[in-house]
Amino acid sequence: MSEVLVPIANGTEDMEAVIIIDVLRRAGVNVVVAGDGDVVTCARGVRIIPDVALDDLGDDDTFTAIVLPGGSQGVENLITNRGLEHILRKHQGRKGLLGAICAAPRILHEFGLLPKRAVITSHPSVAHDLASYAYSLDRVVEDGNIVTSRGAGTALEFALTLVRRLVDQTTSMRIAGDIVMYE
Repeated sequence: MSEVLVPIANGTEDMEAVIIIDVLRRAGVNVVVAGDGDVVTCARGVRIIPDVALDDLGDDDTFTAIVLPGGSQGVENLITNRGLEHILRKHQGRKGLLGAICAAPRILHEFGLLPKRAVITSHPSVAHDLASYAYSLDRVVEDGNIVTSRGAGTALEFALTLVRRLVDQTTSMRIAGDIVMYE
């Protein structure tokens, strides 16, 4: 079974975090929510109780994927977390699946985890920070082991893409039908 790490910090975009966690769990994926405190207050005031503290993640923790929600303040807080940087570097070295939505591709950029010719997308507000890559305006972009997306309005598509990659297309389509995403 897939195990996915979703790191969150104070200021994380509420919808993105909750949608990613919810959709992956609907697919039967074991999601570990790691936070920068006992209670994380998201950008719009939603409070999330993480499963584990980011600082308590061990060196031996291996995840099938690490998925980073956005939110400008949450991203800034995650960029300063050296433990997360170490975990992401190890994960990238294993060629594990990485997901980043909204401003979160900046984390991958700041930690030097994006290949020079990576095709990515992000929230328009951080596009200038990512101008050195092959930047796309597509809602969800897949480039090898990296999946990026634009923002809260694309979170369902992003999460369903992750389900397709981690589980299968049938499960992704079933969930899309269950939540009446498409008719």
